[in-house]
Amino acid sequence: MSDPLSLPNVKRFIAFRIFFNARFYYPVFTILFLDFGLTLEQFAILNSIWAISIVCLEVPSGALADTIGRRNLVVAAAAIMVIEMAVICFAPIGSSDLVFYLFMANRILSGAAEAAASGADEALAYDSLVERGMEEQWSSVLERQMKLQSIAFVAAMSLGAILYDHERLSLALGFVGLDWEISKDFAMRLPLFGTLGLGILALFTTLGMKETATERPSGSSWAAVSSAFLRTLKAGGWILKTPLALSVIVAGLLFDHVVRLILTLNSEFYRQIDLPEYSFGFIGAGLALLGTFVPKIGRYLLDTRSKTFNYLALTVVVFVGIWIMARFIPYWGASAMILVYSGIFLNGLFVSHYLNKITDSKQRATVLSFKGLSFNLAYGAIGYVYAAVIAGLRQSDSTKALPPQQVEDSLFQTVFVWLPYYFLVLAGVVFLFGLFMLGKRNA
Repeated sequence: MSDPLSLPNVKRFIAFRIFFNARFYYPVFTILFLDFGLTLEQFAILNSIWAISIVCLEVPSGALADTIGRRNLVVAAAAIMVIEMAVICFAPIGSSDLVFYLFMANRILSGAAEAAASGADEALAYDSLVERGMEEQWSSVLERQMKLQSIAFVAAMSLGAILYDHERLSLALGFVGLDWEISKDFAMRLPLFGTLGLGILALFTTLGMKETATERPSGSSWAAVSSAFLRTLKAGGWILKTPLALSVIVAGLLFDHVVRLILTLNSEFYRQIDLPEYSFGFIGAGLALLGTFVPKIGRYLLDTRSKTFNYLALTVVVFVGIWIMARFIPYWGASAMILVYSGIFLNGLFVSHYLNKITDSKQRATVLSFKGLSFNLAYGAIGYVYAAVIAGLRQSDSTKALPPQQVEDSLFQTVFVWLPYYFLVLAGVVFLFGLFMLGKRNA
């Protein structure tokens, strides 16, 4: 048996990643929240809450995955996704405490789902390969997963942005002979209903997964909880004592938290460089196509280049992309997203490859959850800082002097311009940290 996709768990792992991640509302993520009545600060705070909920649940969920069963955690992730989408599908539109609290519930549930899935799905698929002596094909599985997920992103993003633009949607329906007038309020909910459907598909997919013989659940809930925290402490100690693992996680969180902030804000960025809403999905779809060939570049770099080279190359790619975006060039500024989006693909591939290669199967899910914890802690921190800076600038005399309709645009652009230099300074610090931890021999 040489094809890893012949293993049911591997096939379902790829399907789950697609249904769980390729969400219809992603191309309009920022403006969806803002159009429901939230402010930029509330949006940033909600995403920090999302990250904090993951941080609180990440390590316990990963440790429990290693004790009560990875399959059970993945099923729970899919079930929570269904609930999280149902919470906001029927939320009222308008600035109110109810809207904020409903979206807060959505963010907490979303964080719980992410925490339950993080590490468990990957460890389940990887150990299915280990059982067959096929672990060397893990990078091939990741490559295929990224390719298929990219295709799904193309479909979800293209359709999601069109559904959100009620004028274009009405025109499209008229073109096929349906004389339906779609309201903006109804169109805003369509990407949410579509994602709810994907959550249901994810749930059915995970129900067919099987636990591997490598690590069967213990069966005792209290013993599992106790064992989970012991595993958590053991995995944390192992990471701190393993220079390569610690360096990989620190480098990975650098790229992850900055790029994810940009991807979170990208729909507002597109608005500010004068792109129409319906185009957001096509841009997202085009970027998702990068996943069909960027992993090949990543595998080539993993096979032929050192860790230092890969880190520096990724730093240059991401910095140049952010710097161009910060110029806010009308229309053409969106092309810089090619570099930024490539960075998130390569970072994920590099971190997974280096970390899985040195981690023992018995604590793999826990270690991967530690990785997710650190990534989300950094993302939550930058989201909080972003909200605090926006709130501070809003009170400045220069901002108060602007017409009300220009305030949000000015705040967004002012903070965004600082991002490339923030990233560059941190990249230098992380590089020196890596040299100190690993030395030239292992870099």
